[in-house]
Amino acid sequence: MDTSKTDKPKTEEGDKVELVIAAIKTQMPETYKSIQRKAASIGRQAYQLVRRGIAGEVNCFYAFEGGRVVGTPFNCPTITADIAMYACEFGRVHVCIFGEQLQPGFTWSNHGQN
Repeated sequence: MDTSKTDKPKTEEGDKVELVIAAIKTQMPETYKSIQRKAASIGRQAYQLVRRGIAGEVNCFYAFEGGRVVGTPFNCPTITADIAMYACEFGRVHVCIFGEQLQPGFTWSNHGQN
């Protein structure tokens, strides 16, 4: 996970984000691997999406693994339905979703149609 230092002052919200990141690293190994793979693919934006999702911003990052849930759910009903289907139908024990990496022509309103 991105461990770079910033010049931003510490906040209570920032401390909470750091606690969740520590939990991902130690208690959600598959989620942590997914974050690392995403960062290898898109760079530091992956870590920014994780932090924003943990801080409560919708459509950035949401994951669950082994009974733990981190991030903020997406507000697109079709994504929520897809997640439920894959988790139940394929018995997934780990789901990790990143936002804002939309393909050309993709919008939240046409999800599942292109």
